[in-house]
Amino acid sequence: MKRMISKFATFSISLLLLFVLSVAATAQQTADPHFNARVEHPAFTKNFPRVLFDEAHNNFHTTTGRYKPFADLIFNDGYHVAVNRKPFAKESLQTFKILVIANALGAEDMDDEGADGPAFSAEECDTVRDWIKGGGALLFIADHAPFGAAAEILAKRLGVDMSKGFTEDPANADPESKIPSVIVYSRQNHLLADHPITNGRNDSERVNRIIAFTGQSLKGPEGSDAFMKLADTAVDNIPSTTKSSSAAGRAQGIAFRLGKGRVVVMGEAGMLTAQVTGSDNRPFGMNIPDIDNKQLALNIMHWLSGVLK
Repeated sequence: MKRMISKFATFSISLLLLFVLSVAATAQQTADPHFNARVEHPAFTKNFPRVLFDEAHNNFHTTTGRYKPFADLIFNDGYHVAVNRKPFAKESLQTFKILVIANALGAEDMDDEGADGPAFSAEECDTVRDWIKGGGALLFIADHAPFGAAAEILAKRLGVDMSKGFTEDPANADPESKIPSVIVYSRQNHLLADHPITNGRNDSERVNRIIAFTGQSLKGPEGSDAFMKLADTAVDNIPSTTKSSSAAGRAQGIAFRLGKGRVVVMGEAGMLTAQVTGSDNRPFGMNIPDIDNKQLALNIMHWLSGVLK
């Protein structure tokens, strides 16, 4: 009995520390003002695809905030970016090619009561699903708790299962960070799958090594492609419970077609932007040297817009 109590206490303390550290870290995150968002060979120099970036659902990431580097990057690649500040409706989506939703919440802040509640109404979820089936493309990003729970209502409409917790993999963790939830995906460790998103249009766009900075795990619908596959050593930790389960067979990046449209779902948000964190302004995301996260962000948009088949 003492051993069981000790095991429970260790798990609870570990998970609590992970959550507290995560909240503290996110509170310090700001967009990197020095990030180089230049694109050498823009995908579009005319007929710019229209991208709607959602900011109507208590989004932790916005185009003028922590996701400014991402917005600047895709703008430089030839996309026209507009901001959504209203509930999703058929009329507001129909003139756009791509919708981006990054870390929506059920409350204003991630540590507020109700933050893990549904970020979208059932009607909005139906509208987004039907828009995709008609030819729209969605980049849907939902991070570690509480973001997964807030996004679950839309994820289920798309046939995606979200763990709603924190995913760790000590065996494939970034050795520089020494944090088990900061996971390396590479050709070398076989966690980067062969897919148009990881291959790009040519060798210069090939993605070889990326890092995810503490997120959740995903399971896509039948026929989906996991281009960021979690290893058999990965584990999901779920807040408010003692549950810790294997994340084998799951992923942190998936892509699939839905009707005439396309969907990419990411279980971690920091990897597709460039931020600085801490008192020493440590790079966090696409601005870390010797990783291909910036190219991955471009390739995801290229697949969603049809540049990559």
